[in-house]
Amino acid sequence: MLNQIEERTPFQTNLRERQWKLLLGGELRDAEGSKVYERISPFTRDTITQVPNGSKADADTAAEAAYAARRMWRLTTVPERAAALLKAADIIEAHGEELAYLDSVDGGSALQNSRMDVRLTLAHARLFAGLALEMKGDTIPASTGLHLTVREPVGVVVRIVPFNHPLMFAGKVFAPILAGNPTILKPPETAPLSALRLGELLQDVFPPGVFQVVTGQGRTVADTLVRHPLVRRIGFIGSEETGLAIQKAAAESGVKEVSLELGGKNAMVVFPDADLDKAAEGAINGMNFAWSGQSCGSNSRLLIHSSVHEQVVAKIADKLKAHRLGDPLDPGTDQGTVINEKQFNSVMGYIETARKEGATVVAGGGRPDGEAFAEGLFIAPTVLTNVKPGDTVAQEEIFGPVLSVLTFETEEEAVEIANDSPYGLTASVWTADLNRALRVVREIEAGFTWINDSAKHFPNVPYGGVKASGFGREESIEELLSYTELKTINIAY
Repeated sequence: MLNQIEERTPFQTNLRERQWKLLLGGELRDAEGSKVYERISPFTRDTITQVPNGSKADADTAAEAAYAARRMWRLTTVPERAAALLKAADIIEAHGEELAYLDSVDGGSALQNSRMDVRLTLAHARLFAGLALEMKGDTIPASTGLHLTVREPVGVVVRIVPFNHPLMFAGKVFAPILAGNPTILKPPETAPLSALRLGELLQDVFPPGVFQVVTGQGRTVADTLVRHPLVRRIGFIGSEETGLAIQKAAAESGVKEVSLELGGKNAMVVFPDADLDKAAEGAINGMNFAWSGQSCGSNSRLLIHSSVHEQVVAKIADKLKAHRLGDPLDPGTDQGTVINEKQFNSVMGYIETARKEGATVVAGGGRPDGEAFAEGLFIAPTVLTNVKPGDTVAQEEIFGPVLSVLTFETEEEAVEIANDSPYGLTASVWTADLNRALRVVREIEAGFTWINDSAKHFPNVPYGGVKASGFGREESIEELLSYTELKTINIAY
């Protein structure tokens, strides 16, 4: 089946036989001992290819190479760093279709989604290049002398990213590199191909050691990098459990700055005066069904006023009839698969638990019917009603295409339910009453919110969460500045 997929693409590469390499110190190299592991397609369930299985020694090599490049890169002028970043963006754009293809084959996401991630990757690279000269300090009139601050790189940076947007999250290296920090990328073990290809494409764009890519199964590579004494700054996107482990490991091995973008159990609140048709569309888009719900920003808790509950649910169920699951490489596919069998079983387990706790399945509920879905790890968009605030599916992040619908009577109750979660990443409020919208959105404990909208991100608008969803802001100048340190200089005349 995989060969049939490859015949439909313009990339004349047999992925099974392709020799993937780590990028270490400017060189494309095998992992220590030429160790590899298999990547299994979530669509065909066949072996896609073998990728390097990095070791502690490989991680140590990356950290040492990054440290060796530290002084040279910090002394490279900011305009020169920005020019290198723009060159990288041009190369990514030229290979965009290939990179999108790799993400869809590797992770099971629909090709149209992977293409969007390519566009977002380019947008972020060019945004940061444009913000380069905003890494400014200040002058402070504290005496008759001169007191000023300057921003300097923090040192060696590690970025550890998840599987749901492999290329876009690989682009998280751009801000720290632009800020003057040699940066090591640890891609997800379950979808590493686009990051490995990025290493090949950008090998000669940055000096040796400034950008490196190290893949590996399990925790060895990431744990080694987090604990390495030469690493000063860590940026992580992923689960709360892993984020806590990274915080602990970093604290045990030195004084290091860690930023975290973790899970979400995000609330979308619909009042009776909202445009119900647009709210239903917003619930579908915000739930990220197109990504099989594999997004930490998904509004997986839909809070609807009881007076319009049935209308909104009916509209959602009706709109989902046109939602097309299928071959991730078919341009007409809206939704592909979940990432792997472990995640598939986890999501199916949550749906079964919801049934046992009294929820009603009004759409989806498991693998779609039909021979076309028998092999791949497909889960139909699932809508659950009669969900109570304390139910498992209303409390725990599922990371799958499951929308839990709850009802409320008053504004105060809506806010209470919305905040009844350890997470606080995103939230949205739908109402025609702007005063109420602003009042409620200010009361909800979340870092990134919308009024009468959902899902959208915007250039240079800070994204990030509160509570167990992490801390730090990305996609904006705040992300860039977080990879710098302030130095104060006092001059006496």
